[in-house]
Amino acid sequence: MEQREKEIIAFLLGDATPSPSTRRWLTTMEGQREILAYRRTLQALDRLAGLAKGLGEKGAGGDSVSRSARSVYYAAMRTPVGRVLAACTEAGLVRVSFRQEESSFVAELERVLQADVLRSVSKLAPVLTQIERYFAGRCSKFDIPVDLRRLTSFQRRVLGATRRVARGRVVSYGEIARRIGQPKACRAVGQALGQNPIPIVIPCHRVISSGGRLGGYTGGLDIKRKLLAIEGLDIE
Repeated sequence: MEQREKEIIAFLLGDATPSPSTRRWLTTMEGQREILAYRRTLQALDRLAGLAKGLGEKGAGGDSVSRSARSVYYAAMRTPVGRVLAACTEAGLVRVSFRQEESSFVAELERVLQADVLRSVSKLAPVLTQIERYFAGRCSKFDIPVDLRRLTSFQRRVLGATRRVARGRVVSYGEIARRIGQPKACRAVGQALGQNPIPIVIPCHRVISSGGRLGGYTGGLDIKRKLLAIEGLDIE
């Protein structure tokens, strides 16, 4: 197998970052066609693996349909802010995590969602593609279904308002509180954003403290600074 092929496969599996020469090649038309072909191959392998697993469960007396309905799929990718893990249900994106070991990420999903957790690049392909485009400056708004069913109504309102903050702009916690009709709930807004399960896609890094201070960030203030810098903002 050629070195470039190894790098592409490792990149799609979230295990390594391509070399500078391979990254440049991936921006060409040929590179885009090649990575699309690899993704389709991985999708086909995922479908075959799922079919085989489903048949095995039926043979053992399991219910493959109900099992699929309670499955969570995840994948990893390399980004300018480090390795990112993402997970989705059939309803939408449910988790994005920075700086977390894969085993810990899987265990957390199993515990919190009470679901079977399966690694699947094909299920996460739309998410990974849009995150790649975001970091390349070619995605101003994510068009990804999200699954926030397990959050409270207040949390969903806060995250909904936050999702509408445009790339390259920042607002205060107080402004988000006003936008959801609870102007005195600044602290509660901060707590809800601190528990945001899908950062980047729901851009809580664009919410800062009054007076222009960064405020907090679950992924760490260095990542918050980097995300804002990628969007052209220099905030300390």
